[in-house]
Amino acid sequence: MLPSKTKQPIGIFDSGVGGLSVFNQLIKQLPHENIIYFADSINCPYGSKNITQIKKLAQRILEFLIQQDCKLIIVACNTVSVNAIDYLRTLTKLSLVAIEPATKLAISKTRTGQIGILATPKTFKGKLFLQTKKNNAQQVKIYTQPGYGLVKQIETGELNSAKTKKILIENLNNLTNKNIDQLVLGCTHYPLLLPLIKRKINKKINIIDPAPAVALQVKKQLIVRKILNLQKKTGNYIFYTTGQTQILKGFLSVKVIKNSKIKQIKL
Repeated sequence: MLPSKTKQPIGIFDSGVGGLSVFNQLIKQLPHENIIYFADSINCPYGSKNITQIKKLAQRILEFLIQQDCKLIIVACNTVSVNAIDYLRTLTKLSLVAIEPATKLAISKTRTGQIGILATPKTFKGKLFLQTKKNNAQQVKIYTQPGYGLVKQIETGELNSAKTKKILIENLNNLTNKNIDQLVLGCTHYPLLLPLIKRKINKKINIIDPAPAVALQVKKQLIVRKILNLQKKTGNYIFYTTGQTQILKGFLSVKVIKNSKIKQIKL
């Protein structure tokens, strides 16, 4: 007898450890789900690559997760979502949940009429972002800042080092010296620096992390498709990384590690 599809894992992939910000929200919303996480840290960051390279890398990971019998896959990389999601959806009938900068949410919340977005260079070139910016140009001023050096630094695991703080401040200054009241974290890596970001910006600025909304969207998809895992025990997690397992492990809580297998892989 074939195992119930409800027990099949959810797949998550990112250019590196950034998608763990989505994973952390997912296990809060769906603690009983089995999850496979793929970090392509050896090729990180994706934001500096061309679209052909991004599509090729994302396709290889997608095919791997499909082979692992995932029931739904989260594209937890903004760069992949805005540049390759339409292409990826032609490759599978599985539901793909994409992440993208929460620009519309920030626009709906702003009172000053000025918002800031911190994201990768390729994210700002995506069709959806450009269209959203164009459609709201008359009512809201959108300031953008490519997060130069941030993803690469986060991948080292040194979240509280002097170098990390210096790079973060250099990127934030170009946004916080404006009259913004909403700051969108348009890359899944950036919420991993949330405690540091909160210490470095005005408390009146609302920080928007898209990860909780993605977790809720996944839950809705599982319910609608009737593939929600109804088991009572905590889910099992498998983490694959093309980089160093010790660095990835350093981002995980003790509780998560107890329910996990962490493996290095080469695609």
